[in-house]
Amino acid sequence: MVGRGELTDRAWAQIEPLLPEVVGNGRRWRDHRQVINAILWKLRTGAPWRDLPERYGPWKTAHERLRRWTADGTWDRILDSAVVKDDSVGAVEWTIGVDSTHVRAHQHAAGARKKGAAPAPGSRSFAVEGEALGRSRGGLTSKIHLAVDGRGLPMSILLTPGQAGDNPQLLPLLDQIGVHRAGPGRPRKRPDRVVADKAYSHPSTRGAMRRRGVGFTSPEREDQIARRQAKGSRGGRPPAFDPTVYAGRNVVERCFNRLKQFRDLATRYVKRAAYFRAEITIAAAVLWLRQDLQDTP
Repeated sequence: MVGRGELTDRAWAQIEPLLPEVVGNGRRWRDHRQVINAILWKLRTGAPWRDLPERYGPWKTAHERLRRWTADGTWDRILDSAVVKDDSVGAVEWTIGVDSTHVRAHQHAAGARKKGAAPAPGSRSFAVEGEALGRSRGGLTSKIHLAVDGRGLPMSILLTPGQAGDNPQLLPLLDQIGVHRAGPGRPRKRPDRVVADKAYSHPSTRGAMRRRGVGFTSPEREDQIARRQAKGSRGGRPPAFDPTVYAGRNVVERCFNRLKQFRDLATRYVKRAAYFRAEITIAAAVLWLRQDLQDTP
């Protein structure tokens, strides 16, 4: 019987082909499905690894599997596979919403060693300077930057220190998007439109979106309006803004709410930024596979 929040047979059938079969010395690994269910239990409850129920096996095995598959990019491949499967039936909505949210870091998240295992080449789970911990109004925090499709499902993820600005992360977020389709051809990377709040409103950003041929909906900030009006006719016309399109931006807020139902993401406990990003990636894949899970977290 499948437990609450565990992988069903349909979800497992999609994930299983993406997982390694053996370790380097030829020994078979502990059942992958059991280990992934253990990691999902940890994400859902936010409990310490040592409290992992016995039915999931040794906690060190699950933790080591999380570490290994973070380094080799397995979690990113699982998320990419979930997105590709959905887009193969035309379900991805290419109006992309972007935003960020702060996550308070627990005291256990501080104090990581300065030297750690380097991620494998090509992995997006790269180490972040300072382990993505910084000071903001909430104290010691990390910031999750997210790009979601029109239904509020995650397309790309960035992790920065809590005091980092939103606008500089917009183009890197969009550059991470790449959805392969069946048959030949390059992956789709360009959305139809990007919807963002005032934090992303800047002339350089609007210019970058025009050069990419991507529609951009974001309200002007008051200081930008005043600066443009002060120039008179030389200030140009105000940028086009459709409030109806902008009203759909709330899908990214709803996505953050769903991600933070995983208690291990609502508060950051892990020291390594790469492992915290891996946990976010796993939760994002769960959202894409939501119809294949028995229950929500």
